[in-house]
Amino acid sequence: MKKAQSASSPAKIETPSSKRCRPADSPGTTSPAGKDIADILESIDQRLSSFDARLSLVEILHREFKSLRESLEFSQQQVETLAAENATLRESVKSLTDNVTQLNTENKKIKESVIDLQARSMRDNLVFSGIPESAGEDAEATVKSFIKIHLKLPEDTVKNIAFDRVHRLGAVRTPAGRPRPIVAKFGHFKQKEQVKSRGRELKGTDFSVNDQFPKEILERRRGSRAVIAVDRLYVDGQLHRDPDITPWLY
Repeated sequence: MKKAQSASSPAKIETPSSKRCRPADSPGTTSPAGKDIADILESIDQRLSSFDARLSLVEILHREFKSLRESLEFSQQQVETLAAENATLRESVKSLTDNVTQLNTENKKIKESVIDLQARSMRDNLVFSGIPESAGEDAEATVKSFIKIHLKLPEDTVKNIAFDRVHRLGAVRTPAGRPRPIVAKFGHFKQKEQVKSRGRELKGTDFSVNDQFPKEILERRRGSRAVIAVDRLYVDGQLHRDPDITPWLY
């Protein structure tokens, strides 16, 4: 019976050589399941590398953002400081402007007061223009002679006229120049008005007789005829009221 079994299916004997030749046991050969796992691990590794790169970029951006925020906060502090300093400077400039305005107002008031005093001191003055000038002249005698001859006041009236002072205005001029005006301060206002009223006698001559005014008033009234009569200012024959003229004139 053993012989029959041996003849129908002979037994195979495995040798070391035949073991090495089996595909499953060949070196370098990977099964499909193992290859999939390797691909998955490689993909995960690539994604982790990409994630690390992105994380590094986020950290860099975070640091940059933090630095930018600190810089912005510092700039904001500087802006606030500059704004506070600017407000202080504006207050200082406003204070200085107010002080200058006040000083200008006070200076104008002082100037007007000086003009007022000058005008008051000139209230009794007349200016005689065109009278020939001679060396060593007696200005008062010259004026009295002019009043008698050209204004045609009686001699007795002229003798009674009292002057506080009489003198020529300005520096001495050359003989060929126009004679300097003579300013005469009358001792009595009524005598001054009497002499001035005779000015009509000078019409058509080179002589003139006028009230004396401060230079500032003359400049303001340039082109107009201004006279003072009993502490009132008349311009072109009309009583004039002007805030630039001191109150005593009204």
